[in-house]
Amino acid sequence: MRKRKAGKLDKLFPQKKVGLTPKTAIWKKNKATLWYYPAKKKKYKTPLFLIYSLINQSYILDLSPGMSMIEAFVKEGYDVYLLDFGVPGYEDKDLTLDDYIIKYIQKGVRRSLYHSEAGEITIIGYCLGGTLATIYGALAKEPIRNIILFAPPLDFGQSPIPEEWEVALRGGELALEQVIEEYGIVPAEYIEFILRMSVSPVNYSKYLTLLQRADDKEFVRKWELVNDWLKDHIPFAGATLKQLINELAIKNKLIKNKLQIQGNRINLRNIKANLLVISTSEDEIVPEQQIKAIMSLVSSKDKTYKRVKGGHVSLALKGDLPEFLQSWLRDRSNPIN
Repeated sequence: MRKRKAGKLDKLFPQKKVGLTPKTAIWKKNKATLWYYPAKKKKYKTPLFLIYSLINQSYILDLSPGMSMIEAFVKEGYDVYLLDFGVPGYEDKDLTLDDYIIKYIQKGVRRSLYHSEAGEITIIGYCLGGTLATIYGALAKEPIRNIILFAPPLDFGQSPIPEEWEVALRGGELALEQVIEEYGIVPAEYIEFILRMSVSPVNYSKYLTLLQRADDKEFVRKWELVNDWLKDHIPFAGATLKQLINELAIKNKLIKNKLQIQGNRINLRNIKANLLVISTSEDEIVPEQQIKAIMSLVSSKDKTYKRVKGGHVSLALKGDLPEFLQSWLRDRSNPIN
């Protein structure tokens, strides 16, 4: 894990640590690690396989005790596997989207099935990890029982990017490919800058919230943890970023069933697993219209769309599973009698 920059409140809260839920590394590939989090008391035969974004560090899913999605899952009796892609270096500049899907996610799922001795698995994707989970789910040969997508950007014809940026991208006036070619691996600072420019109101509003509750030490502690994570962007493999920009953002190939991974066309109709798709009411990063289109494009007979109150990362910070998620997953995870 890349060393995190010290926050302004570190002197007040020097004990800040992340990723404290007990885990074991069961597989490594290049910079990636497949982590296993055993259930405190195993209640379900179907394990969970978590995929996070390529933009930020995955420890947001296990930020701190009481602020951890992974902690909540293991408390409920699920074995959890997390694929942490790690921090790419310049030598990884040629890693493609195809590589992430086939060499990392698919192999990681196979390792998890072997390790758990389970007959089926639940795939959970968060943010861009939800995009990756969707692509994988459409080509997977592995036995996927359930797919859960949290705030996944899927329909790039519906984008929160400022209109002038979108026009420049589609018209070729915003020459991002030249920048990517120049750097090979896009620095973390550039990724942070692009995100801050595209969602600047979000950045201002979170600081206003802090000012309103500055006398609440527990709130400030949690705010500082999340704020440190928000600034902890990682470099982006140039080849993958070019694919995401050209194939998804500009040509919107995923939602049009035209994306190809290693020569195989990604048809969302191939997704037949039980599907739960979740959006949040105050998400200005991935708006509802970018998410909801998938519901009519899959073949899943059991599919649910749920819109809940909160922001883009709020679901990751629950100390307990929301009731709707608890009941949905419980009924579809093969309980141990």
